[in-house]
Amino acid sequence: MKWCLVASLLTVLTSSQGILTTLSQTNGKYKYDYATIPFLAEVFKLVVSSVFLWRERKKSPPPKMTTDWKTVRLFPIPSVIYLIHNNVQFATLTYVDTSTYQIMGNLKIVTTGILVRLFLKKKLSNLQWMAIVLLAVGTTTSQVKGCGEASCDSLFSAPIQGYMLGILSACLSALAGVYTEFLMKKNNDSLYWQNIQLYTFGAIFNMARLVMDDFRGGFEKGPWWQRLFNGYSITTWMVVLNLGSTGLLVSWLMKYANNIVKVYSTSMAMLLTMVLSVFLFSFKPTLQLFLGIIICMMSLHMYFAPPNMLVDMPSTVKSDPESLVEVPVDRKTDSR
Repeated sequence: MKWCLVASLLTVLTSSQGILTTLSQTNGKYKYDYATIPFLAEVFKLVVSSVFLWRERKKSPPPKMTTDWKTVRLFPIPSVIYLIHNNVQFATLTYVDTSTYQIMGNLKIVTTGILVRLFLKKKLSNLQWMAIVLLAVGTTTSQVKGCGEASCDSLFSAPIQGYMLGILSACLSALAGVYTEFLMKKNNDSLYWQNIQLYTFGAIFNMARLVMDDFRGGFEKGPWWQRLFNGYSITTWMVVLNLGSTGLLVSWLMKYANNIVKVYSTSMAMLLTMVLSVFLFSFKPTLQLFLGIIICMMSLHMYFAPPNMLVDMPSTVKSDPESLVEVPVDRKTDSR
């Protein structure tokens, strides 16, 4: 199936994202403005989508493109949700440490399932709900450190505001994904036309962030367009291409698969990143990591496997016609 290949490729690209970002640092610091990465990724996605739409329009029949303002005005909403989400992220990190925030981020797995059921009216079986909860448990297990460490105590020692903001962050992340899926499946428009609308607004919002950074810094380093490529290396460009390609794959999954597939891809990518870090960055594997991987694999099988592979169905025994014995029946007439 096509979505399996796309989801697998998304897993590989997402897992390499953090690794490439780490490799793009010099002595633990970024020589480039990290805020320019999402902007250039949006521009990359916009250019690629425009090229594919141009090729698609040369075919017969031409692709469907809705230009009605009532439809177009819905496309900035995901960017607005992500903008609010990013601010909530920073606010959350003022109350909790990074590891606690990472663990709370796994709530978006369950909240995605809930929002898919509420807003997209997609029914999930009991086994699939159990699989989603297992996935959240598995990813959390892989991130929990040994309880002999001091950092383990910080998981339950944060103020209540931190937990409330963490839950809000998870809900916003899930809401942005579910709303994007709603947009992509709302009509039969060309995927590339829908991408152009999404990424145009995405580029505008990211450019607005760069302008705001300039005003906050008093233009000490000059306007953002003059330092756009400052400090860029081959690895930095690979980060841009990786982020852009990941976005294109996600939009394909939103159009032709669903949010749950994306959630599984990104969760598996996180585990793959941990495994690769063992070889690349001398990351020490833990028992929790192995347990988390096993639980996530069980969840993956439970969600996508056919029900007859998970539950022993009673076998229907077909009777052999030759083994049937004809039993004579006496018909008694009622004489009155």
